[in-house]
Amino acid sequence: MQELWSQRADAAEGAVVARHMRRLWGLPGTTLGVVAWPPVRRERLFLRWHYWWQAHLLDCAIDAADRELTPKRRRRLNKITRAHRTRNISGWTNNYYDDMAWLGLALERAQRQHFVGNRGGIQQIEMELFDAWAPAEGGGIPWRKKDDFYNAPANGPAAIMLARTGRLWRAQEMSDWMNRTLRDPRTGLIVDGVHSTRAIVDAGEQGEVERAIYSYCQGVTLGLETELAVRLGERRHAKRVHALVDAVENHLTRNLVITGGGGGDGGLFNSILARYLAVVAVELPGDSDADNHARELAAAIVLNSAEAAWENRLEVEDNPLFGADWTREARFPGQGLHIAAFTEGTVRPSDVPERDLSVQLGGWMLMEAAYRVSAAGF
Repeated sequence: MQELWSQRADAAEGAVVARHMRRLWGLPGTTLGVVAWPPVRRERLFLRWHYWWQAHLLDCAIDAADRELTPKRRRRLNKITRAHRTRNISGWTNNYYDDMAWLGLALERAQRQHFVGNRGGIQQIEMELFDAWAPAEGGGIPWRKKDDFYNAPANGPAAIMLARTGRLWRAQEMSDWMNRTLRDPRTGLIVDGVHSTRAIVDAGEQGEVERAIYSYCQGVTLGLETELAVRLGERRHAKRVHALVDAVENHLTRNLVITGGGGGDGGLFNSILARYLAVVAVELPGDSDADNHARELAAAIVLNSAEAAWENRLEVEDNPLFGADWTREARFPGQGLHIAAFTEGTVRPSDVPERDLSVQLGGWMLMEAAYRVSAAGF
């Protein structure tokens, strides 16, 4: 099975490379992902580029290099990194802490695992995330600068990055804040976030909670708690993983396949959950029955989701095209009346979400997660 998943990951990578990856503005030594296929002119010209999607493009390229390092794959890491810095114009950072955290995670992996030189960018993002901690507002870091919304999509990846850069005490503070503030007592899942104002905090009350459940909120929490379980060895982190993996199975899967899905930013949500379920399967320490159950269940969800996504793909010009919902057959995209666009801090989906780079990156990320799980013997 390991070889099968490697072949499928190769195919997913090849599809994204063929349909989406182009030089940035014709500049040599650069590669970035065109955000749609088929694209309109402003997408081909990278007038739309979606910062955090490109961070996941780099992360997927790292996955492929981890699986089998080739000179072409290593050059691609440098090209994507260079293009991201160039296209962002103002530097490595932007106003969204979740965006910066995703890029920081990818840059740190690229440097640590493949010696891609980007220490300045890593340090800059690390300090942005570290300094955003807001104990006066009740804890957590906000979604974006000068905002009162403190959410899992920012705190989860930011805390993982801070753990990996040696700021374990802050990562643990963020973990405890998320568990205390964002865990839904009924389902055990992590809700989106909480609005906080100084007046409410001073009064000892919690701000308004946004109770929407998103799959990637579960993913980043699993990744963070597993990271801390490995690095600190404190059982409370492993116990949180046990409970959350069970909650994911109970509420977000059917027949061990992650359900739902969408386009725009949502095209990455389920695949982020799959990525960190693979981390649980491969990295969660411990030999108790609960540890073994969590690892086995996490692996089963990844492999069943990947099988469903593969079976429901289309083949277009000998390359897979993944569906936005892995439980349903993929649809062939056209430009349609509405194309993905950034509004109010979120990229809304195209009419046919399979058009969006995020959906195809999600399929690639899922295939890499399945390979990693199978390579570990599941």
